[in-house]
Amino acid sequence: MGISFSLTDAEKNFLSRQARMSIEAGLLGKAVPSIPEPPDTLNRLQAPLLRPLGAFVTVTLNRTLRGCIGNIVGREPLYKSVWHLAAAAAFSDPRFSPLTLEEWRKAELEISVLGALQSCPNPEKITVGLHGLVLQWQGHSGVFLPQVPVDQGWGRLEYLDNLCLKAGLPKGCWREPGVDLFCFEAFVFPA
Repeated sequence: MGISFSLTDAEKNFLSRQARMSIEAGLLGKAVPSIPEPPDTLNRLQAPLLRPLGAFVTVTLNRTLRGCIGNIVGREPLYKSVWHLAAAAAFSDPRFSPLTLEEWRKAELEISVLGALQSCPNPEKITVGLHGLVLQWQGHSGVFLPQVPVDQGWGRLEYLDNLCLKAGLPKGCWREPGVDLFCFEAFVFPA
């Protein structure tokens, strides 16, 4: 397991600008005719910006979650995905009202670009802070990015139990036969 890509500072800066421009366009009610493409200097054939990688955009306000939306598996080039996910995190996370201009002035953004999702048959090999998790069982599912248990101060067992709760399932269900548990790593940076 691991991340099959890296991001240069220029690529991280481009993705950060994408996320910020998307949110600002939404706040100002401006329609953008097309999503800005990476400049030719970043437009290499195998560049991560052009790959359909999973990603999440997280908005926090005073270190408190204000919105987080993502895709575990990429469906479009990363640069387009970050554009769409930033707007969704700011304005469409069903847990929160849409972000306001006043809040935006104080908000912080974080982008997580995900590596490949892999089966995790041995939960004892989960490393807090390194592995993000997806749990699926009986029509329920839950996901946590690798930074969540660190931010919450959870150990491995608390991480797994809280993942069950997030999926709407009882604590400890991760031990049940038939539970699908997946791990991934993520490249996380402030936007």
